[in-house]
Amino acid sequence: MELSYKNIAPFLSAGQNKASRWLSYIGLGVGVLLLLSSIQMYHNINHLIRDKNTRKNGADFISITKTITNENMGKDNRFTDTDINDLKTQPFIDDAAPLKANAFKVNAGAGDMIPFSTDIFVEAINTNFIDTVPESFHWIEGDPIVPVIFSTDFLEMYNVFAPSWDLPQLSEKTATSLQIFLRCSGQKGERQYKARIVAFSDRINSVLVPESFLEKQNKELEEEVNAKASRVFIKTKDANNPDLLNYLVQKNYHVNKDKTKFGRVKGVLQSIVSGLAGFGVLVILLALVLFSFYLQLLIAKSKDNLQLLLTLGYSPKWLSKTVAKKWIPVYITIIICTVLLTQLLHWGFQHFLMPAREELSFFIDWTVIVIAVLLLILSVAINYRLVKKSLHKL
Repeated sequence: MELSYKNIAPFLSAGQNKASRWLSYIGLGVGVLLLLSSIQMYHNINHLIRDKNTRKNGADFISITKTITNENMGKDNRFTDTDINDLKTQPFIDDAAPLKANAFKVNAGAGDMIPFSTDIFVEAINTNFIDTVPESFHWIEGDPIVPVIFSTDFLEMYNVFAPSWDLPQLSEKTATSLQIFLRCSGQKGERQYKARIVAFSDRINSVLVPESFLEKQNKELEEEVNAKASRVFIKTKDANNPDLLNYLVQKNYHVNKDKTKFGRVKGVLQSIVSGLAGFGVLVILLALVLFSFYLQLLIAKSKDNLQLLLTLGYSPKWLSKTVAKKWIPVYITIIICTVLLTQLLHWGFQHFLMPAREELSFFIDWTVIVIAVLLLILSVAINYRLVKKSLHKL
C-alpha cells in the first residue's frame, strides 16, 4: 500500500525556514510579473508605433536622398546602381526603386482656362511604388495624351497661393478635367504634348509621368540614357525599425524625419523594456536558486523520516514525485496571479495612458500566456530535479 500525498506531509519539516520559502515565492512572483509585463509592453509599443504610419499592403514606403553638406555640395550626390543594389540586399528592406527625373526642361500651363504657366519637374518610378495607379497611366509614342499623377500636397499648395494670383482654386475632380500643355525642350530640340491628371498621390510628392515617356524625352532631347536618380523609394515592413534607421545614418542618407521619428522613440522604449525583462529573468533565477537552498535544507532536516520511508520500500522515484507535488499548487497560484496582474496593468495602460487608442486589444497578447505556461513547466521541472537530486544523496 502506497502512501498518499496527505500521508507524506508529516514526514517533512515544512514548518521550518518560512522566511526563505516566502522570499523565494515573492521573488519568483515579482520576476515573472516583470517578465510578462515587459513582453506585453513590447507588443503594445509595436502596435502603437506601427499604426503611426500609413501602410499599404502591409508595407511602408519612404523616400531617401543623400545628405548634402558643405563638403559634398560640388559633388555628384545622386544614387548609383551599386547604391541601389546595396539597399535591396539589406534584410530590413524589401525593395528599392529610383525616382528618375527629367534631364530636359519642362514648362506646364493650362491654356486659356487658367492663365498660368510655370517651369516644373517631372519624375517616373516603378508603378509598384505608387499608391494610386489607374489603368490609363501608360504611354507609348503617338498617344495623344500624357497621363500625369499629381501630388495632393502640390494641389494643396496651389490652392493656398491661387487667390493671391487671382487664380481659381481647384478641387481634385476639377483638376482631373483640365487639359494641361507640356513644353519639353532640350539641346536636341523642343516638343509639345497634351497632358491630363489621372490620379493624385498621397505618398510621392512629385509630378509623375510614365517611365516610357520620361526615358524617351531624356534620350531624344538630352541624349541622357539611364540617368542617375537623386531620390530612391524603399519598401520596408517597418519604417521605424531601429536597424533601418541606423543603416541610413551610417550611409549618410537623409529621410523625412516625420516618417521615422517614432523609430528612435521605439528604440529607446524597447531598450528599457528589454532591460526590465532581463531584470525579471535575473530575479526569477535568483528566486529559483533561493528555493533550491530551501529545498535542500528542508530535505536535510527531514533526512531521518525520508530514509525511513526508503527503508520501508518506497522507491526514490515515487518519493521524488510525491515530495515535488507539494509545491505544484504554489507555482500554479503564482503564475495565475502574475497573469492576472499583467492583464490589470495592461488594462490600466490602455484606459488611463492611452484612452483614445482603440487598436490595443483588451486582452493581453497570446505570447504572454505561452511564456507563463512555459515558466510554470520550467519551475515544476526544476523543482522535481532538485528534489530528486537531493533524495539520491540520502
